[in-house]
Amino acid sequence: MNHTYIIGEIGQNHNGSVDIAKLIVDLVSRPVREETFGIDLPAMDAVKMTKRDLNEELTVSQMNRIYDNPNSFGRTYGEHRAALELSDEEHFEVYKHAKSRGLDFVETLCAVGCLSMLKLFTPDKLKVASRDLTNLPLLTALAETKLPIILSTGMSGKKELDDALEIITKYHDDISILHCVSQYPTHPDNLNLKTITYLKNNYPQYKIGFSDHTIGISAPVVAVGMGAEIIEKHITIDRRMKGTDQAGSLGPDGVNRMLRDIRVAERWMGREELYIDESVSASKQKLERSIASRRPIAAGEIITENDIHMLSPGDGFKWADRHLVIGKTAKKDIPANEIIYNDFIN
Repeated sequence: MNHTYIIGEIGQNHNGSVDIAKLIVDLVSRPVREETFGIDLPAMDAVKMTKRDLNEELTVSQMNRIYDNPNSFGRTYGEHRAALELSDEEHFEVYKHAKSRGLDFVETLCAVGCLSMLKLFTPDKLKVASRDLTNLPLLTALAETKLPIILSTGMSGKKELDDALEIITKYHDDISILHCVSQYPTHPDNLNLKTITYLKNNYPQYKIGFSDHTIGISAPVVAVGMGAEIIEKHITIDRRMKGTDQAGSLGPDGVNRMLRDIRVAERWMGREELYIDESVSASKQKLERSIASRRPIAAGEIITENDIHMLSPGDGFKWADRHLVIGKTAKKDIPANEIIYNDFIN
């Protein structure tokens, strides 16, 4: 049974609060139970945070533009971004909380200056945001750390991905690639999950996964069925909270349902083989058909093909074995519409 590496992405859903970030960590760390069969299922594997360097984020004019909308945390876009940014020390605090809950910690570093965080702690993996796949100086700096790297392809084609891989593999090849569409939320017509099989076929040396921005929980489960080994999904404690990403994220109930369905889907996959599972043996015996008498057959009569047909249960001769019945003599009277067992005939 494969284990899907599931990342709960906090992004900016902490709204600038370490305490909210910790609550999301707690949500991500909860295992779930499949009630019908009484199966306890593993929790998510990791939580992800994002760190920006506002001096390397946008142009001065863009940072100074008025940002007046219901989701704004500041008068200008720069003030808005500053309100949502946690310090290195605050990231370290969330990291320690995640570790105490048994989670891996993944960090998206959006600028070379953000690597200052690594003086405080070492994330388990680094994530490259879709927009930075062409930011080759940043990719070089991240690759030099030798930490495992996850690439998200949301804004890239094959050339951009190959250029990024060429840079990183100069330093190491512990790389994962996530199919992603950077549309929030992603329209069903634009998702193209078959990119997952394309990536698996063309980049078999790397782990392939899916970073999901759709509404709901179905797409990640389908992605697992298509071979995705990593799933990333935005998580929040309340989808009604202020913030542009909250409504498109999973709240507590959605987290439980997605986690349950992915973990159950892992068990669905099984092995690439056609076989009769032991679990169906009782149903097979009860429901499958066996050779039965079409009419009353008296003791001493020779059974012909016209004398037989198929009825349940399935614990007698199959039609493929009819030569073991036809031409045989009934040892005793056989009523109509009863299974003809081996000890009924000579």
